[in-house]
Amino acid sequence: MNKLLSFTVTPTASAELVRQSAFAGTPGIMHIDFLEDSSIKGWFHIRVQPGKNNGVPVARADGVTLYAPSDQLDLLQGLNLNYYADLSGGGFLISTSMGYETCSCGAGFKIKREIRE
Repeated sequence: MNKLLSFTVTPTASAELVRQSAFAGTPGIMHIDFLEDSSIKGWFHIRVQPGKNNGVPVARADGVTLYAPSDQLDLLQGLNLNYYADLSGGGFLISTSMGYETCSCGAGFKIKREIRE
């Protein structure tokens, strides 16, 4: 695993990752990647799926290894993955360190312009 990557997974998120990976038939293996929003340039949204999808390991917590595409490792820097659940459902959320702007949906972010340059 990349020791220089400052990406964290909360216990709540890792429990949900374990549950989803077991349900999907890939126990302990999940994949995260980012989709660029085609309607708003520069915004990315997370997508979490079972399996490793040719990714590299980026986090291991509570029995699950999370993989990501090697060309997206810079997007993971400083992100925190969490999970929420309520009566209407649930979903993965990200929180970020300085240098990012987050979407009100909780699953999207944008790298501030001055950080990219």
